Formats: sequence, C-alpha cells, structure tokens
Amino acid sequence: MRGRPFAAPAGRALVTLAALMLALNGCGGGDPQATPSVQEARGEPIRIGTKNFTEQYLLGELYAQALRAEGFRVELKRDIGSSEIVHQALVGGGIDLYPEYVGVLLSEVAGVTERPDEDEAAYQLAKELEERNGFTLLAQTPFSDQNAVAVLPATAQREDVLALGDLARLRGEVTIGAPPEFASRFEGLEGLEEVYGVEDLRIDAMGIGLQYDALDDGQVDAAAVFTTDGRLAEGDYVILEDPRGLFASQRVAPVISQKVLRDNGPRLVETLDALNARLTTSVMREMNAEVDLRDREAADVAAEFLRTRAPGG
Repeated sequence: MRGRPFAAPAGRALVTLAALMLALNGCGGGDPQATPSVQEARGEPIRIGTKNFTEQYLLGELYAQALRAEGFRVELKRDIGSSEIVHQALVGGGIDLYPEYVGVLLSEVAGVTERPDEDEAAYQLAKELEERNGFTLLAQTPFSDQNAVAVLPATAQREDVLALGDLARLRGEVTIGAPPEFASRFEGLEGLEEVYGVEDLRIDAMGIGLQYDALDDGQVDAAAVFTTDGRLAEGDYVILEDPRGLFASQRVAPVISQKVLRDNGPRLVETLDALNARLTTSVMREMNAEVDLRDREAADVAAEFLRTRAPGG
C-alpha cells in the first residue's frame, strides 16, 4: 500500500489558528442539564463537533442526545467545516470527538490514496493512524455514505454517460456542482483526472445541498452527491458507476480523544457503539429527507429516532 505520513496535506488541510477559532466560536451548542450530581461526577463537558451538512448535523445531535440521556455533559459545536478543518479542531483541542467517514479520513486527512478494499481493513488502518496521535475510532456504522457523481436521466441517455469515465464524452468543459473542497480532493477532481483520465472539468463551488437545484436547472452538467442524501430518495437522478473504485466506502465512526475515553469510562463507548449499530442506509436516508425535504430540525428528527427506534425507545 502506498501512503503518505499521517499529516494533513499543507495545501488543503492546514488552517490558521484564527480561522479555526472563528469557525468554532461561530458554532451553536446548547447543553441541556443532566442532574447536578452526575454532571459534577463527569467533570468537563464532552465537546462534539460536526461538519457542515445535514447528515453531520443529525449525527451530532444523535451523539449528543444519546450521551445526555446517560448523564454526560455535552457541548455540541455544529457546522465547523470540512473534514480538513474539523480534524484540525480535534488535533488543536477545540473539540473532543466528531463523526467521520473512514475513507475520507484516510484519503483527505492522512493522505492515503491507495486504500484497503475491505471496509474492516480500511477501518483498522484509520484507527491505527489515529492512535499514533492520541485519538482513536469507536465502532463504525452499518451504513456507508459514499461520495458519488450524479447526472440527470436525460444526460445519461442522450450522451451515454453511465460511469465516471463517461464524463469525457460531454462536449467542452464539464461543470460539476460541488462544495469547494471537491476541487482539491483525491475523491474529487484529482481522482477523476488520475484514476479515470477525465480532463476539462470545472467545479462550480456551492454549499452542500444546493447542487441538486443547480443540476435540475441546467446550471451544471453533473453534481457531487452523497449516497444517503434525502434528495436521492425522492428525486430522479442517475448515479454514475465507479468501476475503478475512486470513491471509497464511507462508513462512519466517531473519532475521539483517548484522554476523553479514559476520563469518562466504558459507558461512553457503550452508548455510542449501540447507537451507531442502528444507523443503516435506509435510516440515514430517511432522516436526511426529513430535514432536507420536509424542513424539520435535525434535533427533532434525532430525538424522534432515539425515542422510537433506538434500543430502549
């Protein structure tokens, strides 16, 4: 396996301390009170961070609410930014844990572009790399929210675009609606060029979720999507095949400080592991749709899941 040292690539993942602190200070985070005796016993609150899209908001709420129900003090810092930024927040001590996608952790944080094919092997490698730096991974989810590229059915049929390499068949410069980091990621333009040899690609940078409307309106030729997006459950899109495995499996695991684990005991691990075991693809796509398509708050959707479908609910 070819890999680079476990350090974020300088051009992509290094952020200034001022920018990082601004991101953290701008995050929301209530802390509903558990009983005072339990809070005093637990010490400092566990600071959970999330990235900047719906599924992450849901995962953050699920983690926070499940831990609060067990008496832990929790501070939730939402919407910190991309993987590169939120991992820097973890390393810098601004947060104690966050939900991460194993494939992204390897390729975009650790710089490992030739990753194991098997989910468990990828997970073990990511865990080993994190443990060298004072962190670790808890149990991963059954669901995998992989990166993908989607086109409209008319484009797929008219231009015979069914796989990622077929993007080369589109005339002229091909525009992909995607978040800004897609332009510099291996699981983005770099990989499309290196793995599939697709050139003349351009990113129309936009917030996550806006790419669907841009695709529907003909503003872009294709869109970078996640396979558990709620819009995929109800919209009409063609996910391009990835026969060369550019987009790795993206099962989710909490990345957490080993010190926080020692300070809070096995109940923290048991709580999050039990929760993650219930998060299947259908569950996540349904919850994402509740937020994105029916305008519900992530906190309310998470609370409903924990109340009605999680163990003991």
